[in-house]
Formats: sequence, structure tokens, C-alpha cells
Amino acid sequence: MLTAAVQSFIEQLLNHTCTFTSVGGGSINHTYRIRAGSSTFFCKVNSLSAFPALFDTEQQGLTLLAQQQVIRIPRVIATGHAGDSQVLLLEWIEQGLKTDAFWKTFGEQLAALHRIQGSAFGLATDNYMGALPQNNKLANNWIEFFIQQRLQPQVQLAVNRQLLEPAQAQLFEKLYQGLHNIFPAEPASLLHGDLWSGNFLCDDRGKPVLIDPAVYYGHRSMDMAMTTLFGGFDALFYESYQYHFPLPANYRQQWEVCNLYPLLIHLNLFGKSYLADILNTIRRY
Repeated sequence: MLTAAVQSFIEQLLNHTCTFTSVGGGSINHTYRIRAGSSTFFCKVNSLSAFPALFDTEQQGLTLLAQQQVIRIPRVIATGHAGDSQVLLLEWIEQGLKTDAFWKTFGEQLAALHRIQGSAFGLATDNYMGALPQNNKLANNWIEFFIQQRLQPQVQLAVNRQLLEPAQAQLFEKLYQGLHNIFPAEPASLLHGDLWSGNFLCDDRGKPVLIDPAVYYGHRSMDMAMTTLFGGFDALFYESYQYHFPLPANYRQQWEVCNLYPLLIHLNLFGKSYLADILNTIRRY
């Protein structure tokens, strides 16, 4: 919440008296538009004890994406904490209309991001996927990483929370055995990591902006799959991406399997309404 301590902390950072306007937020963050004189900023606030270092890792992800200079990323102004509140202060992005040119540019720029390769799958540091910690321990191949750092931790968490029965969890073992038929060897791509429709903007120049990343080097189908999970992406986006970085023939299979990870995240965060989709996918593969 926007306590007096948080307001004072932000005003000290900006060296200016500020006006704070709530602009909503997700399930874990309170978000604000901040005016400091003639300047405008975006601010996120959440609990430091509930989500340790979340904004530090988000800053690292935003910085890594921005360094590639292929797609616009909000500039990080500062991170810090006041009491048990942690704060992430970003530049304010004025928004525009999503035209056909926007979608074509978005597909092209995401393809360019995915062409940036890592020497291994994962990241030097762990981070978060939504409200849950995300393990990024490095691995030399995608299937090993996908099983050990993505699916297995979420399956175990779901079993522990009695959201997944042990017999249902066992179905994943059969899936693991067939992953080599679904994912041929491909280099690790730099990913946004949480690319649903709520995590991009169209700026006032009609250009794409990526926000709220869960960055790591992984299989590019993870990002592409996530775009389909809740909709919101135009057909021109996919056509443009395909033109600039052609997808494999079995990309639909890859996307369905990749979406098991965000579906498990949602199962663990929001409950059993996501279980049927998970089980249907596992039984197909």
C-alpha cells in the first residue's frame, strides 16, 4: 500500500513533491502514476517480506532486455524499499493505438529478440513468474531445463498443495519421455518469459513496449505459446514473426506443451479451474 513512508521515500528519490494516482494493478502489486513537477513516472509497490527481491530481479530483466536494443523497454529510474514495502520506479509510457503496423513491428522485433542466443538455458540468477519464484539454474539442453527448472517444481508444489493428485502427477513422467520428439535441438533464445497480453504496451508512436518480464534463455516456443494462452495478439503479429524467424512444422505441439508451465503456475496461484486444461494436454502427449 502507498504508506507515508513509501511516499516520502519516492519523493526523496525524485527530489520533488509528488502527486500519486492509483492505476490499478495485478494480484500482488499496487501501481501508481506519479507526477513530479513536469515529469511523470510509473511506480509499483508490493511486500518485501512476501516477495523478497522481486523488483531487483525485475530490474535485472528489464535491463537485460533493454541492452539488446531491439524492442522498447521502460527505463528503470530506481528500486528500493521503505519498511516492508519494495518499490520499482519506471518511466511512464504514454499509450497509443495498436494499428496493423504495430502488430507487424511487434512480430519482427520479438523475432529479433529471440535470435539473441545464450550459451546455456536458464540465467545466472533466479527470478519470479508472477507471484512464484522461478528457478533458472543453467542447463546445456532445453529438455533437461524444461523438466527440472520449469515443470517438476510446479508439479511438486501442486501435489503439496493438494491441487494435483499423485496419480495425475505421474502422467508427467510419460510426457517427459517423449519430449525429445517434440523439441529438436535448438539454441537458447533470450525470452521475455511471461508474454501474455497484459505484459506489452503500444506507445504513443505506435511501437511495442515490453513490461513485467520473467527473463531467461529458453526455447522461443515458451514466449510464442504464452501469447495464445489468453488471446489478445493479432494474426499479423504471428505472420510477421513467421516471416522473420520461421517456426518449426510442429510449432502447435510445442506451444501446447510449453503452456503447461504457465497453466501449472495458474493452478498453484488460483486453483483447480486450470486443472482440466493441464490434464487434457498431458493425455494428448
